[in-house]
Amino acid sequence: MQQIRASVADEFEAVNRLIVEQLHSDVDMVENVGHYIVDAGGKRLRPLLALLCGAALGGCTERHIAFAAIIEFIHTATLLHDDVVDISTLRRGRPTANAEFGNAPSVLVGDFLYTRAFQLMVTLEDMDILRHMADTTNTIAEGEVLQLVRAGNPDTTEADYLEVITRKTAILFAAACYGAAALSGQPEQERQRLADYGLNLGIAFQMIDDVLDYEGDPATMGKNVGDDLTEGKVTLPLIHVMENGTQEERTLVREAIASKSAGRLADVVAAVQRCGSCDFTREQARRYHDQALGCLQGIPSGPAREALLAITALSIQRDH
Repeated sequence: MQQIRASVADEFEAVNRLIVEQLHSDVDMVENVGHYIVDAGGKRLRPLLALLCGAALGGCTERHIAFAAIIEFIHTATLLHDDVVDISTLRRGRPTANAEFGNAPSVLVGDFLYTRAFQLMVTLEDMDILRHMADTTNTIAEGEVLQLVRAGNPDTTEADYLEVITRKTAILFAAACYGAAALSGQPEQERQRLADYGLNLGIAFQMIDDVLDYEGDPATMGKNVGDDLTEGKVTLPLIHVMENGTQEERTLVREAIASKSAGRLADVVAAVQRCGSCDFTREQARRYHDQALGCLQGIPSGPAREALLAITALSIQRDH
């Protein structure tokens, strides 16, 4: 990641400074919770995409830096809310904000970050971006509700799964790229091409996340293996077992999903491995990876384009 950030290192640091500056509040709890989750780090992949797209299309401006901070605030707000809904206890190698401070502060500080993002957005004075980001955050919220409604439902299809991950994850990747292109003065066709790049990248990224939930190393990932099963999330590896496993394996997975229990996690992981379900999911992720690469054709050569290619490769070649 350090090499990928190199072409926009100064801008990336400027984003980090702006995030810290914009976390300021007269309410101590807001700053405490906000800093707790932001200081935990993470890849900052979404704001990095905004910076790299801006750099590839002529150079990053102060508006790109502000937009990248906006993207990170929205993402962080969704993490705070997700961890409360999912009753998660570990993220990025340490207790989640809700485990550390409680559910109510996490939800309310998540609201603060959402509204701070839109305050920053107004300073861009660009109605097209404001409209696009309003639609994006609304879609993310719908995706979260869809995931909640479908949790514990073993009849969830691959199409249902794709709808959820597109809405709740990939759409913000797409928005980061679209907004950067808009701020670079690109026509709608070019904006949409980069949005398609982000969307396909985001889908590939989420699919690998779902693989890692069954074969990842908790110490490396910074979160617990099997969390998806405990939350009743029906991800592609499980769907593949239910479509291709033995009757015993299908029943095992269906019952684990319906009961939202990781009590038989070891057996479920074994079934996923026997059915080649993680390999299947990786193959599907590569399809979206390849589509994302296709969207980068025509982007001017240079360090920023090379970094975008590296991020695309990283989406399917990572262990956390």
